Amino acid sequence: MNGPAPTRHAVVTGVSSGIGASIAARLLREGWRVTGLSRSAPDRAEPGFAHRAADLSDPASLEAAVQGLRPDALVHAAGLLRTNGLGALDAGDGEAMWRLHVAAAERLANLVVPVMRDGGRVVLIGSRTATGAAGRSQYAATKAAMLALARSWAAELAPRGITVNVVAPAATDTPMLRDPARAGVPPRVPPIGRFIQPEEVAALTAFLLSGEAGAITGQQITICGGSSL
Repeated sequence: MNGPAPTRHAVVTGVSSGIGASIAARLLREGWRVTGLSRSAPDRAEPGFAHRAADLSDPASLEAAVQGLRPDALVHAAGLLRTNGLGALDAGDGEAMWRLHVAAAERLANLVVPVMRDGGRVVLIGSRTATGAAGRSQYAATKAAMLALARSWAAELAPRGITVNVVAPAATDTPMLRDPARAGVPPRVPPIGRFIQPEEVAALTAFLLSGEAGAITGQQITICGGSSL
């Protein structure tokens, strides 16, 4: 007699709030086991969820946090937004966003994917801004780099059946949207008349982690509410 199907395990970053929290909640509802990585622990006590404290911008902290993990999926959802126009660009802001969006993704994949089971999944949460946006050049550059990583890894991992994709939302209704640091470049409401909801990003991410999405790899899928029209 066949036993029950093994529980799938996902590592998700940025689970303390926003998109990462919504992705963790969605996967738990779908029966995944989730290990969440973030500086602070979320108020979440569901069976199947475990939190590991990690400063994703610190290589030693990140490496310690993933020690011993062998997940079926990796979702890098942690994000940071700092905005400035030319003449006021802050090198420290640019470096901080690069460390979190690009360097952390690189380290996570380098540590986790080699021990991931064949047929696994990687999703990076990017941004529609990756195509360029006035006043957001540093942020856009880091999100564009995430796509370059994803497409390169997708080509490398295709023989193992591991897919790598980027989900790129437009302005999403999260705490980041109301961050005073972005006051100089206010978000634009998409043509649908509202901001993207984090649950909508989570739903697409969950699909990309599913078996039905095995033929989708190396793609950036935009959730923009018509902003790209």
